[in-house]
Amino acid sequence: MVKLLTLSEGPAKLVLAPELGGAVVQLDVEGVPVLRPWDGASCDPFSMACNPLVPFSNRISKGEFEWYGSRHTVEPNLEGESLPIHGDGFQRRWLGVMAGNTAILDLPNGKIGPWHYQAQQRFELREASLCLALRVTNTSGISLPFGLGIHPWFPRTQQTKLQFDAESFWSEDEQHLPKEKLPLELHPNWSFSSLKHLPETWINNAYCNWKGAAQIHQGQGAMSCRVSTKAPIETAIVYSPSSRATFFCFEPVSHPVDAFHLDGHPGLRELKPGEGLTASIELSWGDTGR
Repeated sequence: MVKLLTLSEGPAKLVLAPELGGAVVQLDVEGVPVLRPWDGASCDPFSMACNPLVPFSNRISKGEFEWYGSRHTVEPNLEGESLPIHGDGFQRRWLGVMAGNTAILDLPNGKIGPWHYQAQQRFELREASLCLALRVTNTSGISLPFGLGIHPWFPRTQQTKLQFDAESFWSEDEQHLPKEKLPLELHPNWSFSSLKHLPETWINNAYCNWKGAAQIHQGQGAMSCRVSTKAPIETAIVYSPSSRATFFCFEPVSHPVDAFHLDGHPGLRELKPGEGLTASIELSWGDTGR
């Protein structure tokens, strides 16, 4: 049986599964879901409510990258994927402890490709918000580029609407890798600067220079909320297969997809041995309506 950690604060309830990739499996307010709940049976990490992305987010093209003249290989790590994706934090067993309205999950032995690292998630639940901080520390013995991300899965219905501000976005190719960076002012159909429904068809865009706040309006059946963050999180990925899906993802991440092969490695942070990087988000509710 999977060991779960449960935090409650007023009407809010948070359930974590440290052994299942350090995932959030439930976040409800008065029994109404803020995040899409886990079904309690599937071991698929992407059936959970929220996943940690560490030591990088999304895909690395060619399964390799160069760093200071050294070539590093990263093998595919997920069935059905030809490229490495999202690091390995979401696939490992974490250790969890609780104290009051706070839970801390530790990953002492992260390892994928050239990366050796330690990671920690800190969850602080309040009546009207959840603060989630994710930290990674380089234990590799060499300097490497690191990134972080938080991957929540939100309910999607015909009433769901999204709003956030950004400057541009990356379209994707057939391998879900960056194809072209496009200014949103010239492509308003892909902009969410005003509150609107998600597209009827596939969306998997990485939005750049995100301003650090997003509104999710749900109507009845799910809890509306606000997502907020600050540097180093300046990219947001919006993903949903179609209007028939029961979920969509709004992923605050530190770097665009395949930043390892983009000019200047945007958003990646060089960490020397022993150095760390922290990213955090806040989900808040209560005054946004349903």
